[in-house]
Amino acid sequence: MRNIYFDEGSSCFCIETRNTSYRIGITDGLYVGHLFYGAKIPDTDLSYKTAYAPPMDPIKQARDLCVFMDCFRFEYPGWGTGDSREGALCARYKDGTTRVNLLYKGYAISSSKAPVPGLPATYAAEGEVETLRIDLEDPDTKLAVSLYYSAFTECDVIARRAEVKNNGSEEVELERVLSAVLDMPARDMHGRPFELLTFHGTWAREFTREIRPIGHGTTGVAAICGKSGNRAQNFLGLVSPGITQDCGEVYGLQLLYSGNFSSKVEKSPNEEIRVSMGIHPEGFLWKLAPGEVFYSPEAVMTYSENGLGTMSRNFHDLYRAHLIRGKYKDIERPILINNWEATYFDFDTDKLLSIARQAKECGIEMLVVDDGWFGVRNDDNTSLGDWVVNEKKLPGGLSRLGAELKAMGMKFGIWVEPEMVSPDSDLFRAHPDWAISIPGREPARSRNQLVLDISRKDVRDYLIDALSAVLGSTEIAYVKWDMNRHLSDLYSAQLPSSRQGELLHRFALGIYDLQERLLTSFPDLLLENCSSGGARFDPGMLYYSPQIWTSDDTDAYERIRIQEGAATLYPLSALGAHVSICPNHVTGRTVPFMTRGHVALAGTFGYELDITKLSDEEHDMIRRQVKLFHRFHELIRTGDYYRMDAFRDTGFYDCYGVASKDKSEMLLTMIHVMNQPCAPNRTIHIRGLDPKKYYRIEVVSDSSEKEEKKDETICRAYGATLEKAGLTLPCRYGDFQSLLYHITEIKK
Repeated sequence: MRNIYFDEGSSCFCIETRNTSYRIGITDGLYVGHLFYGAKIPDTDLSYKTAYAPPMDPIKQARDLCVFMDCFRFEYPGWGTGDSREGALCARYKDGTTRVNLLYKGYAISSSKAPVPGLPATYAAEGEVETLRIDLEDPDTKLAVSLYYSAFTECDVIARRAEVKNNGSEEVELERVLSAVLDMPARDMHGRPFELLTFHGTWAREFTREIRPIGHGTTGVAAICGKSGNRAQNFLGLVSPGITQDCGEVYGLQLLYSGNFSSKVEKSPNEEIRVSMGIHPEGFLWKLAPGEVFYSPEAVMTYSENGLGTMSRNFHDLYRAHLIRGKYKDIERPILINNWEATYFDFDTDKLLSIARQAKECGIEMLVVDDGWFGVRNDDNTSLGDWVVNEKKLPGGLSRLGAELKAMGMKFGIWVEPEMVSPDSDLFRAHPDWAISIPGREPARSRNQLVLDISRKDVRDYLIDALSAVLGSTEIAYVKWDMNRHLSDLYSAQLPSSRQGELLHRFALGIYDLQERLLTSFPDLLLENCSSGGARFDPGMLYYSPQIWTSDDTDAYERIRIQEGAATLYPLSALGAHVSICPNHVTGRTVPFMTRGHVALAGTFGYELDITKLSDEEHDMIRRQVKLFHRFHELIRTGDYYRMDAFRDTGFYDCYGVASKDKSEMLLTMIHVMNQPCAPNRTIHIRGLDPKKYYRIEVVSDSSEKEEKKDETICRAYGATLEKAGLTLPCRYGDFQSLLYHITEIKK
């Protein structure tokens, strides 16, 4: 049976995934409307849901067309047609008018998924997914829209996007092009009003979860700083009141885009809501000549009637299998040590090699040289854009350092910030017009740097040549791509005044072009995106880098909350997580070394410290942590994530597990964050196991190479017992104490 098909009798399009159904109807052969999205249903004919009272019949009662337009559940609403809700597409024509009246033209269904030109997008092999294309057109202006729906059946995810084509004879200015709209009831299937789930933050406080009521009018999250930003994730969730990991309905939508975005919910007086997602219209204007096409970013959406946990696992499966690409998609990534918090700008070749030698002895596999290796970069006031090695710091350049690292069996990585330029740099002195700034006005600086106009091909060509020369000078296996400010003073010297509204989107397209070209030239490169930590952690960047630096806050206590929020949307394999020194450089907090390692295991794993200043005991603890990573990395990278309890809710402890796809094993992490007098033991109801399988539960040993200790078995039980009756774990003495539990199937 096909997963996408058209029911001729009812004029309904049917999209099926493993556990969900989506229905689209055509009313009077003209209007494409949303009928249903939710749990799997058997019926294909939902045309009765488009029924309307006689005064609202758009054909028989044209005198009340506005009433119909204002109530109809559109799949992709136009602008200025009588629908008082926010539209998905607004265009300004040569005569100054803006109405967009989109009517049904036709459809096509294919067994493949095409890439989106210039943009990141989900992908699939031929025959792995089906795609529906619905064609709309304004009969008066010939402005056309093609809506694409791709069903990732096993992931329970539908990918959506829009293509806008100018079939008219005159140029059109696009003022708003959204990727997806969802018109639906404001209440869940039990009659409870949906609430809004979002994630907000700032530097070092990313991924803070918030659930709030949806009032009448418009609410949501957005970014207008030129990148997706850390103030809000480009995600929006509709959830039942009291949503938990296992109970309640949730609709989750996320945009695969790294520029300005808008994610909104609009509640109307008749208790309907319109969810909209796409490029933020503020500051956006795109000229579309006759015959030209504009491609919207892709949005992905999933539905769960069984709580947030299912939504998370659906997104994780989609991103791991159908978004992340490249050599490191399905293999173990090297354990690295970054010199930033060890040395900041104060380093030379000897210091770096001393770090590398001790790291190698402890089992660490890669040295990453952070900011300060280029130009005359001894602080953050100069040299961005001058991607030439500073041989006063590094005699013999990167080639000598790389050769010595290779000789000792260590991989080599570097930090770059290609989108930035320092006013005090050779590049800026030669090309001041390459910086985004308004002629004749002093631009705003951040960290004493400006942003390069990478919407320009000549700027991108320079950067590709400069980075390629660096990467070609020695064997560099890893690049940390940073971006430490947002955009301001918007003006491109290469765009005419009438097209300045295209700069922000062209900047995002420029990022994608740069990274695509770099990875094409260096396909074995492990790219980790970063933006002042997690200020550009979005699915668009995951298309180019399999991992993203989650936060500059490496304090394990803070990371518990940050990584819990991030793991709601992204697989653990995408979360950049390191063990750092204590007192922590951001918070001044001290957390036990073992706990820091356990927290970092729920991510890519590495170190951010001066290993030459650690004690022998701490070196031994690194060896133990490295051993744990190698033991459990495949399970953490490929397994299903289950959130048992969150410190945000308990106030005392945090607990999560990763179960293998066949449910034969699980790694359970238990962190006793804050102790309390007369603390009770904790009963953890373990989800994610097979109720019928029998398991052994062991405390994972932290034994070193010198002292081998076996894991300690604490009990045996069926999966059903561990979920229903729970596993009682003793409270530990002191704050920030953690233990790992390995749960494995016993064949009976």
